[in-house]
Amino acid sequence: MAAITASPTSQSSPASLPPSVFTLPHTAQLEALYTIIRDRTTSRGDFLFYSDRVIRLLVEEGLNHLPVVPKTVETPVGATYNGVGFEGKICGVSILRAGEAMEAGLREVCRSVRIGKILIQRDEETALPKLFYSKLPEDIAQRYVLLLDPMLATGGSAIKAVEVLKDHGVSEERIIFINLISAPEGLKSFCGKFPALRVITGWIDKGLNEKAYIIPGLGDFGERRYCE
Repeated sequence: MAAITASPTSQSSPASLPPSVFTLPHTAQLEALYTIIRDRTTSRGDFLFYSDRVIRLLVEEGLNHLPVVPKTVETPVGATYNGVGFEGKICGVSILRAGEAMEAGLREVCRSVRIGKILIQRDEETALPKLFYSKLPEDIAQRYVLLLDPMLATGGSAIKAVEVLKDHGVSEERIIFINLISAPEGLKSFCGKFPALRVITGWIDKGLNEKAYIIPGLGDFGERRYCE
């Protein structure tokens, strides 16, 4: 069988993306990882392993968008190296429950990073996202925040989470939203409301169906992650 190159047919073209949205480079390896985690027959163990690989890539890309300042160090051989260092402190905030799955990937690359949590669920009376619980670092307004949630469908929960962060004094410019798969409809709504906030996503799918499920998607991330 002849080898093929990656052909991200479900991916929106860069020209159609809001300027605040950044995607991972769509290599053949990345598409292979997404093919595995999209497959309904993939075992839970493999889903955990390969989704963690994608999450690690996303966190690394998110860190690329943090500001740096010049920093000079002396190497073990007595030479001087003019490099850079991170400016300011960071923290992670996961949108429960699926967002918790991304915390380990953040901790793997940021030792001792502080992590907050936000629980948002649909209000049965208003059908709107409602805050049920939040626990955030006391000094979060002075930190850069990596907001974690694997899926961006309509954008309702993510919008509510950013509103919670802003209520705690975090400016949009200090928030980077990281997720595995986004729907164009959710990106348009989310970025339209918070144009100064950056989004790092691994893949942009075709859109939402009549039930607001991402198509082709990968199903319910939380269910596949936490349930046998």
